[in-house]
Amino acid sequence: MTQDNMTDLVIVGAGMVGLTLAALLADSGLRIRVLEHRDIDAEQALTWEQSQREQGYDPRVSALTVASQQVLSVAGVWPQIEQMRLMPYRAMDVWDGEGTGHIHFDCAELHEPCLGHIVENRVTQAALLQRVAAQPNCQLSMGVALTELSEPDEQGARRLTLSNGEMLESRCVVAADGALSNTRRLAGIGMWEWDYGHHAIVTTVTTEVSNQATCWQRFTNDGPLAFLPLAEAHLSSIVWSTSPDHAKLLMELNDADFCQALERAFEGRLGRVTHTDPRAVFPLRQRHAKQYVKAGFAAIGDAAHTIHPLAGQGVNLGLMDAAALAETILEGVKDGVDWHSEYHLRRFQRARQGENLQMAATMEGFKRLFNAEGPLPRLLRNTGMSLMNRCSPVKNHIVQQAMGLAGPLPRLARRPIKE
Repeated sequence: MTQDNMTDLVIVGAGMVGLTLAALLADSGLRIRVLEHRDIDAEQALTWEQSQREQGYDPRVSALTVASQQVLSVAGVWPQIEQMRLMPYRAMDVWDGEGTGHIHFDCAELHEPCLGHIVENRVTQAALLQRVAAQPNCQLSMGVALTELSEPDEQGARRLTLSNGEMLESRCVVAADGALSNTRRLAGIGMWEWDYGHHAIVTTVTTEVSNQATCWQRFTNDGPLAFLPLAEAHLSSIVWSTSPDHAKLLMELNDADFCQALERAFEGRLGRVTHTDPRAVFPLRQRHAKQYVKAGFAAIGDAAHTIHPLAGQGVNLGLMDAAALAETILEGVKDGVDWHSEYHLRRFQRARQGENLQMAATMEGFKRLFNAEGPLPRLLRNTGMSLMNRCSPVKNHIVQQAMGLAGPLPRLARRPIKE
């Protein structure tokens, strides 16, 4: 194995989470290799995003929390994202479509400028690609997949075989290649998973009434429907979670009939839905890795866990994983210990596994509560929502945790304390 084929850390997956980890480790002194099976031109990422932006909005967006904003700031990309396109949202309106329960969150109650930002996934990825490509310790290998992964040798290094025939040796491999992670499978880590019984339809729509810089979510007995505000006042990104049969029917509708169905399901809160971009649909499954780490291996983001999108926390959890793993590695490098050993990497697992499991359980609980039919579940839902809406301390504590302003957070995700 030549020196050129030896590296300290291989990150498999150049999505938002994997690239964030690489950017956070830019000053670590480690030799980092990022593998991505898609043939993406990193040098042209911003130019490509600009051309796509002129054609419309990415149907896949993320509601990034204050904590995620902080992580991306530390990674050096938030200023670039601000220059491209994002939408700060100031309020959230949540209601039970089968009753009278309603909760309204407003940033003014917390003395914050906003509750978070809606950012197109391609915007975040383009900024990260440009950042990582500029780092002297990071090498991007595009159009290349991992095909084989060995167990650690006596020195703790793993051998990797790539789809182009190249052989690598690395002290640590990170799976950041999504929910169906081949890297996690090659490492021999199993998953707990089950089907939510929902498919999610995503697209961008135009409404008669302004989005009011507000995230709207209606819970129906068939699943939640969310409208997320975009930078143009009459545009919103939607995530409509519903049964597979209903999703199939909705996808078969022409645009005019889909707009009418969407308007009815949303109770006309933003007036008429006058236009829809092309729709995409994907099944929803909950997954959780039985373990996050082994010797010389870690899984982060969707490769470690996926949850229902009803609270918009999926990407945020992944970014917290990236921050926690970066901290764990940096601490090990600083202390001069075997940062890639299973013993040391378990610090990352302890920091994130419980938090991710708790969020998964919460989302499952919400889904079951709002899917439950009958007068008693409906009474409990509506009474609980109304009481919480009137109890500002409880409501504000919940939204602060959702924003990443409270609760256990990686150090890199904590907003600096103002002196």
